[in-house]
Amino acid sequence: MDKPLVMGIINATPDSFVEGHLNKGMEAITALASKMINDGADILDIGGQSTQPGSSRINAKEEIKRVIPVIKSIMQLHSDAIISIDTYHSKVAAAAVAAGASIVNDISGGNMDADMLATVGALKVPYICMHMKGVPATMHLQPQYGNVTTEVIDFFIEKVSACRQAGIADIIIDPGFGFGKIIAHNFMLLKNLAVFEMLQKPMLVGLSRKATIYKTLDISADEALNGTTVLNTLAVLNGASILRVHDVREAVEIIRLISNTEFRKNEEY
Repeated sequence: MDKPLVMGIINATPDSFVEGHLNKGMEAITALASKMINDGADILDIGGQSTQPGSSRINAKEEIKRVIPVIKSIMQLHSDAIISIDTYHSKVAAAAVAAGASIVNDISGGNMDADMLATVGALKVPYICMHMKGVPATMHLQPQYGNVTTEVIDFFIEKVSACRQAGIADIIIDPGFGFGKIIAHNFMLLKNLAVFEMLQKPMLVGLSRKATIYKTLDISADEALNGTTVLNTLAVLNGASILRVHDVREAVEIIRLISNTEFRKNEEY
């Protein structure tokens, strides 16, 4: 990566944190994918399972039924698209890569499927390893940390080692904003984001339209684009390598503007 990348979120679910796209039909999903690519998305992240706080789990078979047709449809229109599969099921990861996905994005860092790390190692694709305290159904119920930044860094030190042992060459870390963390934890992680550079791994940040933004501002998720842009800007300035977003064009503009604001000696203004 010679600059931060933008990952567009496509929810192959009947409902989701912001908007489910599955019930709108495949034509609507592929139209969204095309729009994101035209707006400058570097990666499309396809997820078939809601992972918002309090959500219930579906099995790998049902998840495969949701995501594989989406991946195939997008690849038919955009054969050079880089697709990430958002899953914690190793069977879904394998099926998605066979269908055309080239990155595995696991919210559990391998903790919800003992076969995940070995599977990704065998697939020889990049792996996004996220920190999550608990599981989606209960992670929002009073999560406790002594020091959230230290605990998340310690988690990644252990997981990077496990990934390497499993044969995973390309590891991307994700601090997991909103996953088993209250608003104060999320702001603390954002404040200390530059510390994660010690891990020497690309870092994905997913803050798009999350409760940390809309609850702090006392607005709805639909109104949280401006707040998302503000926090994503801070994330890029503090070392984020990938922005995972619902609104691609705005995220691309952040990166373009930041890349053109380096101060140079003797430059004319």
